[in-house]
Amino acid sequence: MTQGDGTKENPWQLKTPPGTAEYTMYKAEKDGNEILVCTVGKTVLHYEYRCLTDLHDMLKKHGDWVDLGAADEQKPAKEGTVEAWGRSAENPVGGWYGLKKGLRGRFGMYVPPLMEALGLAELEHNPKNNRMRAI
Repeated sequence: MTQGDGTKENPWQLKTPPGTAEYTMYKAEKDGNEILVCTVGKTVLHYEYRCLTDLHDMLKKHGDWVDLGAADEQKPAKEGTVEAWGRSAENPVGGWYGLKKGLRGRFGMYVPPLMEALGLAELEHNPKNNRMRAI
């Protein structure tokens, strides 16, 4: 089980799906909106907090495993992946869940482990090509 309670003082302690990197996440408020603050080393990323519910809903509708497909913002996301959905004009926010220009990608790397820790999804932990599905 993941340590932390999702606050700035006690963030969730997470690992990337392959287990190769550790990072933290916590819920915060910025400009009146709830966000996730993800800290990987010295890099800080922000994602819309609602991504957890929206992604869970998408996975439930899909009904099967979905490739994560993590990619940096500057690289194209593989079609049909969690990463592609997290930046698609067809998702509930009509685009990026990532909020910091230049650091909006990697949605498929950092959000799924939190969903697993919260009991919303099942996640594979292979060296590459991991997938997730709703619980």
